[in-house]
Amino acid sequence: MKNDRQSHRHRSRLGRGRRSFLGHVSRGRTVAIVSLAVAGLSASAYALFSLTGGNHRELGSVIADWTTASRPTIMGTASVVDGDTVEIHGQRIRFNGIDAPESRQLCKDANGLDYPCGRRSAEALDTFLAVSRPAQCTFVAWDRYHRFVGDCRRADGASVGSWMVKHGQALDWPRYSHGAYAEQQAQAKAAKVGLWTGEFEAPWDWRADHSDDPKPSTNRKLGVITPSKIAQSYSCQPRRYCSQISSCEEAHWYLNNCSWGRKLDRDGDGIPCEGLC
Repeated sequence: MKNDRQSHRHRSRLGRGRRSFLGHVSRGRTVAIVSLAVAGLSASAYALFSLTGGNHRELGSVIADWTTASRPTIMGTASVVDGDTVEIHGQRIRFNGIDAPESRQLCKDANGLDYPCGRRSAEALDTFLAVSRPAQCTFVAWDRYHRFVGDCRRADGASVGSWMVKHGQALDWPRYSHGAYAEQQAQAKAAKVGLWTGEFEAPWDWRADHSDDPKPSTNRKLGVITPSKIAQSYSCQPRRYCSQISSCEEAHWYLNNCSWGRKLDRDGDGIPCEGLC
């Protein structure tokens, strides 16, 4: 009987020791998993933090439904730049896959009279976004001018790109959309709304015809997309340095259009970034 009691106490001590050991292992695994998750979120938050220009107060509102497996999203009140570009928290965002008339572009209405279709498109976008704020834009890519290209929606989930094309205020651009808005464009054309009420030149063709540099591109034989034909146009934000500029045409655009452009022409001879030009 005495031996039985000693054996029982021995087994009890072994059981408690085993449970204690397993508890430490389980807690260790939990700590490791939590540490990895925190590290991942920290890296993700830092990436989005750069989009806010280092503003801590804006970081909370800019990060929306962020996980380490999802794409960055910017959320906030959108300021309209033109019919296919907005600005949120100081970040300029180009809508993915659509192209709207340029701000200076004119089109013809049903009576053959010129009207400012570029401004009309921007006004339509502003009215559409005002119905349900804030807007939310999900990152797709950085364009060659270091701008955020994204798919944007209103707070109620309505797609900005789909609405603009369906109401004839922008065009589906298959080169970048791969026909994602072809159906909406067919509806707009059939209903003769927006641009389809009259005659217009596709925005990418209009830019090519109104390029500041009338000389043909030397890159044409190589199949390189020239700046005047790409959907994402130049922007003064953020500031560029010569080391970040890819062509003489781009450097001249900044020189003539941006407040900091003269700093690209150090000797004041009218030629910016002389390593390029």
